[in-house]
Amino acid sequence: MPRLLLTLLMVTLLLSGGHFLIGQFTFDDHAARAVWTWRTSGAAEIWRDGFVPTEDLSQMPRDVMKQISSDEEYGFAVAGPLPSTPDEARIRWDDGSTMRVPVISARQALIALSPYQMEASAQDDRAYKMTTAVFTTVRLRTLRGMATVPAWRLSFSNLPGPIDHVAVDQATLGTVEDAVGDHLPHDVRGFEVLDERTLRVSYEYGICLGDESPTVHLRTDERPDVVVLGIEIHERAGNRLCAGVGASGEGVVRLQKPLGDRVVLDAKSRLPVCLHGSGPCRAG
Repeated sequence: MPRLLLTLLMVTLLLSGGHFLIGQFTFDDHAARAVWTWRTSGAAEIWRDGFVPTEDLSQMPRDVMKQISSDEEYGFAVAGPLPSTPDEARIRWDDGSTMRVPVISARQALIALSPYQMEASAQDDRAYKMTTAVFTTVRLRTLRGMATVPAWRLSFSNLPGPIDHVAVDQATLGTVEDAVGDHLPHDVRGFEVLDERTLRVSYEYGICLGDESPTVHLRTDERPDVVVLGIEIHERAGNRLCAGVGASGEGVVRLQKPLGDRVVLDAKSRLPVCLHGSGPCRAG
């Protein structure tokens, strides 16, 4: 009971910005908050039963990607009539399950493609001009397997092919990231499953002046439903003026039990590692 009360107190302080009161948090602090958030925020339910894409929401031919990638300054603009937006559509998974979902408009899909999150002027010579938009479907890999997903097919007068963008309104539907809420930058950037109980983990961290070679320890916190990964840095004495220099490393961790179907969370960001890094979202 005392340990439970202490954990709940720590979580309350974390959620309220209590780091100003009790100093720097340890891995155990971050891990406890990650587990608590995962279980109480609705993120676990979205992960299990919702729409969680595991690849990019935009699909385009190689020559289109090549042209956009080589363009240093560009935007997207509407240069033709836009169709009406369906009230809703349906995702169909290959296992036969379906889900009714709200959808975004063709204009919203166009804005989602823009590096500036806004629509350019149709008079802007640097803009790719969308002339037609067709409501269709695309094949997409998700956490629950391959699915046929509603999408907008956008065609442009000055691109060699169309761009498909998933039309699911994730902001309305709810995402794991939204459920978890505001979070710190991640430490763990990916992992590789070497066997059912062994993970090769890659991570990143900051270096401060006067401490160019800190000792970094990989840490794990195993629960029945999640495995939390993170790092702890043991720094040498220095002037503690941080230079904002990034460093990276990797190491191997051995789990007490097989990973199984447990989700792997980053302790600091509280998010599944695969949503911001590399590695599988599910074992196997």
